[in-house]
Amino acid sequence: MDNPVIPSSRQAGPASRGELVLHEDRFFDPDPTVRGLARALYAETRDLPLVCPHGHVDPRLLADNEPFPEPTALIVVPDHYIFRMLYSRGVPLESLGVPARDGTPVEGDPRRIWQLFGDHYHLFRGTPTGVWLDHELGQVFGVRRKLTGATAQLVYDEIAEKLASPEFLPRALFERFNIEVLSTTDAAADPLEHHRAIRGSGWGGRVVPTFRPDAVFRIAAPGWTAELERLAGAHGSPVADYAGFVAALEERRAFFRSLGAVSTDHAVLEPYTERLPDTEAARLFRRALDGRADAADQRRFEAHMLMEMARMSVEDGMVMQLHPGALRDHNARVFERFGLDKGADIPVATEYTRNLRELLNAYGNDPRLTLVLFTLDESTYARELAPLAGHYPALRLGPPWWFHDSPEGMKRFRERTTETAGIYNTAGFNDDTRAFCSIPARHDLARRVDANWLAGLVARHVVELDEAREMARALAYDLVRETYRLDGATTEQSTLSGAAAAD
Repeated sequence: MDNPVIPSSRQAGPASRGELVLHEDRFFDPDPTVRGLARALYAETRDLPLVCPHGHVDPRLLADNEPFPEPTALIVVPDHYIFRMLYSRGVPLESLGVPARDGTPVEGDPRRIWQLFGDHYHLFRGTPTGVWLDHELGQVFGVRRKLTGATAQLVYDEIAEKLASPEFLPRALFERFNIEVLSTTDAAADPLEHHRAIRGSGWGGRVVPTFRPDAVFRIAAPGWTAELERLAGAHGSPVADYAGFVAALEERRAFFRSLGAVSTDHAVLEPYTERLPDTEAARLFRRALDGRADAADQRRFEAHMLMEMARMSVEDGMVMQLHPGALRDHNARVFERFGLDKGADIPVATEYTRNLRELLNAYGNDPRLTLVLFTLDESTYARELAPLAGHYPALRLGPPWWFHDSPEGMKRFRERTTETAGIYNTAGFNDDTRAFCSIPARHDLARRVDANWLAGLVARHVVELDEAREMARALAYDLVRETYRLDGATTEQSTLSGAAAAD
């Protein structure tokens, strides 16, 4: 057997049973020819800067730059992948400290929560979450023992000690991770005070907002009126009709751009698009103001507003991201008790060709639009998404997302899309995470998987090695910068950014 288990970055004999090791060749093919090529390709991308154009890290983290409180708050609490898996095995969310809507007491001792995490750590074996966590523990925190129930408190103490040092402050980690740009995800009405604080602090890290107006498009949702009021407050004047609503959105987009935003983000159950006459859009908006909008009204209004978002992106240059196919909060009991985003979002079959036809016919041929399309439905890769991206100039395929952000998921994506769309109609990689310290782990996994996939192409003489080297760099770094236009900040944006920071 070639190469026994060795720790990353050093040569050693087989690991002891309790030692945490990260094999140098993890995720590479066992065939020695492919493995050797994968090593060489990965060596050229492993140290490239991380470009993170889509994620959910709280900007307050980097604005305040305060020490992380302790390991549980940093690693367990923000990661729905973790408590989703634990809940599936009978661990109550209350015992993980997840706040309940009704105010019922939940576990508040971070050590007890961490112990539960350690007791159940074996559940993550073979999962991408386990891959990320092992990388995080070993590479970020230098932990050399496996996390188990028996070692949980020792590991907790080791991480807690490091979190107290200046080297583990958020901005220091941002720089250590070699993050070139980090995008957050922010509601349309968000005042972006943390982004302004970051820019006003003099720190050089590039952290930019992303405009996400979903809440104000869902006109039949119970909280829509409150969201509209928030939008009006941020806009600075009442939003009394549809025309005023559109004007408020355009103004907010400009404000986001002034603070460096390069993209918008939209999550929908189905990617249905339909251009309504302004009179009909205004009628639906009035029904919502009167409290009479129903699900059918909302479906049509959302479809129309996606058309409007594409129009605005053509005009202001913001990249448009579309994330369809998640049936949110599937578990009614968990939603009623704990609220949104508690690990109960489930993929559904999704149709793109007909649903997006109106939007793509209107704007898909316009070079001023970039639409990054994601999916949770793998069955659409070869049948719909690759053919669409292989034709429309405006369309790029986002990387495997959420449940498919995994070694095998990434491989399937490349195999099913490249023959029709190539790699240059894809958008590179984004980490899509709330868990700040998992960012380098996710990028490292993607770079390893892509290196291995490209090595297979070279070994089978599909591409030459010099071509694979260019492709590896494109997938790790160049495509994401190009797709999100990260080199295209205008003088106007720079001027507005300085004014916003001074306010």
